[in-house]
Amino acid sequence: MTDPIARALALPIWSGTPRAEPLGGGITNLNVRVTDARRSAVVRIGDDIPVHQIMRFNELAASRAAHAAGVSPAVIHHEPGALVIDFVEGRTMTAADFQGQDLLEQALALVMHAHRDIPRHLRGPALTFWVFQVLRDYAATLAEGKSRHLSLIPALLDQAASLERAVGRIEMVFGHNDLLPANFLHDGTRMWLIDWDYAGWGSPLFDLGGLAANNGLDPAQEDWLLTAYYGSAPDPDLWHRYRAMKAAAALREAMWSMVQEIHSDLDFDYAAYTADYLDTYCAALAAFEAP
Repeated sequence: MTDPIARALALPIWSGTPRAEPLGGGITNLNVRVTDARRSAVVRIGDDIPVHQIMRFNELAASRAAHAAGVSPAVIHHEPGALVIDFVEGRTMTAADFQGQDLLEQALALVMHAHRDIPRHLRGPALTFWVFQVLRDYAATLAEGKSRHLSLIPALLDQAASLERAVGRIEMVFGHNDLLPANFLHDGTRMWLIDWDYAGWGSPLFDLGGLAANNGLDPAQEDWLLTAYYGSAPDPDLWHRYRAMKAAAALREAMWSMVQEIHSDLDFDYAAYTADYLDTYCAALAAFEAP
């Protein structure tokens, strides 16, 4: 495995004698904080990850556009295998934070800002993110890797097909597509959205459903979320399509973790993460299927 400290310190951008320390919390990439004579920065170490459809050219373009839109910290440097962004001195959000209305409102405002304004700054080719294609690809990857979860896959794919039909036609926005609480930072004045590994064109319902599923929002909060995003109270059709996408978002996270169980070398309990998100998915699927 790459030594992230050595890799980060070897970048030709530092002044004086840089100091480096690993940053915890990453469950896909290796992250290092480097402080030199001029600044503190975060170095994200990682190449393309085909099993997760992560392409670093796309992450770079999205990160630059997100900064230009005022959503994310600035990109300082990039080269193959390393992306360097400004360090934000602040607090990483937790799911519990979003039980408070003020922080939830800030998070949604940031997501809406990203959807609306990032496309104005995006340059070059950009990926599409369609969760149902991701799920089908994950199923193939799990079969190739002889995952311990193989017995679950046929039923999960049948359920995903039903969810995809329910979502129906979509509007397109440029989404973040990974709205875990740890991807929101608060510096005491404002909130930031970071980590654009999975960014791409897709349905806004995926970000909304992911925000709800990943942060344990209750039905009243979900009603507020949809009303605030769309500017009017959700009708039964929107609820149906939203609940389908929320279930798909939870299933994506569970199957993402199944893939990590057989492909990642990071020191993280992916088995427990898989189990937690399968529970989240089952609850979301039950809500979708409820009359």
